[in-house]
Amino acid sequence: MPDPRTSAPASAPSPIPDAARAFLEPARFATLATLDADGFPHQAVAWYVLDGDGLLINSRTERHWPRNLDRDPRISMAVYDMADPEHWVGIKGQARRIHERETAVEDIIAIARRYGSDGERFRGQSRVTYRVEIERVFEYGA
Repeated sequence: MPDPRTSAPASAPSPIPDAARAFLEPARFATLATLDADGFPHQAVAWYVLDGDGLLINSRTERHWPRNLDRDPRISMAVYDMADPEHWVGIKGQARRIHERETAVEDIIAIARRYGSDGERFRGQSRVTYRVEIERVFEYGA
């Protein structure tokens, strides 16, 4: 048995199974759900980028879902393949604001390039970036 005083701590397993990670790597669309102040769900479609064991999402600050996340960070997402919509990955987690202003604009430009746009149309906008800390992943139709 290893001596706990000298053994390196075991690293936590990734919350993203390998097959789900492979599915999330290409540019796909995500439907995200946040909670309104009255408890009703609010949904929106968004671009995302895989960031280690989390996801980055970005929005204009005046949109509804960023206000929801600032009040209640719980988020649920469904990422789907438009060519095979019965194959999708569900994600549950918590989102935290990581960038605002110019840094968030640079984030959306990088994300837009991932989706085939130059992203320059986002310059001058008031934007915010969140990192979704993934707690649970499930895959359907694989």
